[in-house]
Amino acid sequence: MRWHRWSRLLLQAVFALLAVGTLCFVMAESLPGDAAYRIAAGRYGYDVVSTEIAQAVRAELGLDRPPVERWAAWVVQVAQGRLGNSMVLGDPVVDLVRHQLGHTVYLSLVAWLMAVALGLTLGLWTALRPAGWLRRAVDGLNTVLRASPSFLLGVLLSTVLAVELDWLPVAGHGELDHVLLPALTLALALCPGFTQVVRDAALRLLGSDAFEFAQVKGLPLAAALWRHALPQTLLATLAYAGVQLVLLVEGMVVVETLFAWPGIGHALVHAVVARDVPMIQGTALAMALLFVLLNGLIDLLLHRLDPRLADAQAARKGGAPQAQENAT
Repeated sequence: MRWHRWSRLLLQAVFALLAVGTLCFVMAESLPGDAAYRIAAGRYGYDVVSTEIAQAVRAELGLDRPPVERWAAWVVQVAQGRLGNSMVLGDPVVDLVRHQLGHTVYLSLVAWLMAVALGLTLGLWTALRPAGWLRRAVDGLNTVLRASPSFLLGVLLSTVLAVELDWLPVAGHGELDHVLLPALTLALALCPGFTQVVRDAALRLLGSDAFEFAQVKGLPLAAALWRHALPQTLLATLAYAGVQLVLLVEGMVVVETLFAWPGIGHALVHAVVARDVPMIQGTALAMALLFVLLNGLIDLLLHRLDPRLADAQAARKGGAPQAQENAT
């Protein structure tokens, strides 16, 4: 059934491509103001833009054509594997997005690893002490983090860690310390969900017969956690990671703009301001496809690590007898 999962992932990617690109086009067409004037201002600056220059840009880019015609031309371009050129910079959108996507993937990976590390630590710690003050403190912290938007967390972290303590740079890229502040902002937004999932999974495993039998045999608590609790907890964390990817992709736009990180989210904001429709579509498509791809890879990884998921899927589709035959 591996081909079935890959084909489903491909269909999801195609649907995301068409849906997100079309929605971005409609949104850009619905924005107030003259698109040709905004694009000309992005090219030459607001001080030198005139009506004549805006009209020349409109004629050059074909902005006077009907919107349906321009949307159809974009669909043809995408079918040919092209995303067009930036209306402001003139460079191919694929080249610009490829450069920005590397920065976004790097930031996402660091943030996700931070969130998993924090979630495993706090979740296992509070599961081992379910009635102590630490549980109440972590629950209170998670409530505050859930209620705090990403930009507020970023401003607070910048004020404390960058301005007051001077431990990390406020913005920029190129060095390892530049990624820590935006990654920590994203990780703190993801941390409450990971902590809850890890805690619930750990509590179920700590009360299971297998864990109790391991301790009866004389296995130390640390070894029992390592052999029995941690693997199953990691599986639950990976399963939840697919859901959390939505929050990660959403937070990218705000966090990258706040910390001047040269990624997809930062480029999307600039493209919207400049009314650069091909860049808006290209960056939004990259974020949507990144989400679909990472979600699909996590699903495939879970099926590889836990074959029982494949058996459960087969049983839901009426393939339980075949699964039992294969098991025997």
